Amino acid sequence: MRLFQLALVCLFAFIQYKLWFGHNGVKDYTRLKLAVHEHQLVNDNLSKRNKLLKADVEDLKIGLDGIEERARNELGLIKPGETFYRVLPGKQK
Repeated sequence: MRLFQLALVCLFAFIQYKLWFGHNGVKDYTRLKLAVHEHQLVNDNLSKRNKLLKADVEDLKIGLDGIEERARNELGLIKPGETFYRVLPGKQK
């Protein structure tokens, strides 16, 4: 009977070791869970960026307003006959 109890204790210790420190144990599970969470955050940010880019593409396909806005903001272009005023922020004391 004593030998059987010793075998059960050894088996229990082995199973606990495999659970906590072995391959696919709790340690690997928590590491993978954190990695999945980080990837989900990255994917959420990328999907938001994709939605903005898709809206820009649709805006550029629909009319010239989007093209004109981009040319003014990014390239600094001015229509003929327009006067361009650049307002600089004042120096703070």
